Amino acid sequence: MKKVLIPTKLDAVARTLLLDHGGYAVHQLPGASFEELAKDHADAHAFIVRSEKVSEAVLELFPKLKVIIRAGAGYNTIDIQAARKRGIDVMNTPGANSNGVAEEVVALMLADARHLIPADASCRSGAWEKAKFMGREITGKTMGIVGLGHIGRLTIRRLSGFDMRVVGFDPMISSDRAEEMGVELMSLEEVFAVSDYVSLHIPANNATKGIVNRELLSRMKDGATLINCARCEVIHEEDLRAVKAEKNLRYLNDVYPKDEAGPKTVADVADIMLPHLGASTVEANENAAKMAAKILVDFDEKGITTYIVNRDIPEGLDEAYGNLAYTLTALAKGLLGSQSRLKLLETSVYGELSPYAEWLVVPMVTALNSEFDRSLDHRAALSVLKEHGIDYSNRDVDNRKGYGDSITVDLTAETGKDTLHSVSVRGTVTEGHLMVSRINDFEKLYFDPKGHTLVFSFADRPGVLGTIAAAVAEAGINIDDVRNPHDESGENSIAIIKVSQPVPHAVVEKIASQIQAQMAACITVS
Repeated sequence: MKKVLIPTKLDAVARTLLLDHGGYAVHQLPGASFEELAKDHADAHAFIVRSEKVSEAVLELFPKLKVIIRAGAGYNTIDIQAARKRGIDVMNTPGANSNGVAEEVVALMLADARHLIPADASCRSGAWEKAKFMGREITGKTMGIVGLGHIGRLTIRRLSGFDMRVVGFDPMISSDRAEEMGVELMSLEEVFAVSDYVSLHIPANNATKGIVNRELLSRMKDGATLINCARCEVIHEEDLRAVKAEKNLRYLNDVYPKDEAGPKTVADVADIMLPHLGASTVEANENAAKMAAKILVDFDEKGITTYIVNRDIPEGLDEAYGNLAYTLTALAKGLLGSQSRLKLLETSVYGELSPYAEWLVVPMVTALNSEFDRSLDHRAALSVLKEHGIDYSNRDVDNRKGYGDSITVDLTAETGKDTLHSVSVRGTVTEGHLMVSRINDFEKLYFDPKGHTLVFSFADRPGVLGTIAAAVAEAGINIDDVRNPHDESGENSIAIIKVSQPVPHAVVEKIASQIQAQMAACITVS
């Protein structure tokens, strides 16, 4: 029998399910240290943990360990690289806690709108201050959801009984999928401008860090409410502090840099602050426990690897091509523009890369959706595309074209009602460097997409490149490299300009207007 250790207060249903299965010896010892457990259970096959720290030193104590399951979504307490080196798969249970977070959003809205927390304290003290605690109703108001992933969608469903108008921002959601959800898709700026409540459901990464800044907050209605049960890093705290006072905003918060006791910098700006209670429900605990047990059985008996978060690249594939797939997709997405809504992802995988087409869709989806974990498998990637209403097709290729080991990524998106726009990008790896060889009809580009790149296409004529360079210089930005080829017809040109820092959107728009650009973007690829 396979020995499973559960050194946490996880719901007992995980232990019960595994014992009922019959193939496991389960030892649930909440609070026991791994050092203590190793004395009698060094032969453990699996761990199921919650917030316990699993370091490389811990892994050394269990030489037969094959899998660690985190009963929850985050796995930052587990050394996944050390586990990979030892051939240990680390898995998580995404979505198990989602409903708890969605219900918490509703609870925060109601508690704040009706002043429940201070009114309770007042009434307990013997006071009777009905006039002081005059509240507001959320029925009929406009709710803005930023991030229409699992939690965002559940939040919409939980609010359906309040007859709210729901608007949302998520560049990966198609209009058809949004219509099914009952959401009006808008730009991020529009969501903040029209909403009485804005709830954040986006991850923290380079693209989202500080995205809720003075510019966005200043667009909010006077007296509007911002709710953050996502990640603290997505809000620029000083900007929130300043604009909150100017516009009498309300701020409801459940997230912090660290989940620990002690003073919180947001204490002076939060109208309600909770100790990260989103997933702290009996039901969420039970759901995570059930899911952990099922994942372990499916992994051991059926080889299902969907929830592995420290997966190696397939044997025989250079890791650089995974990075290429990610980078080409990020470039194409940037060229489409932030207001485009994806409808279709098409790929062509040439040469000896063809057998890895399924795996390569994983980094592509990661580039499209910052919530998706690149270490998951292609089935999970395809599931995310389907959830967002995005079709996917990997085309048959003709290797006689001589493209070598290369990848083509085509993205098609809606840019307005019944209007479709496509971008096609092809690239390869040369001497260990990523190279983009084609954008739309512009061939033989051969530029490294990493860093900050300005891209403009326009009707070819004298003086355009000088106009672009002058505007970039006026913005105080250095130009590191320039490519300016024509398309096959000779009528159109593309300017690919490597710059020292991101070019502000206003500057890009100004240049686009001056040169009557067909395509204009500043794209940063890390």
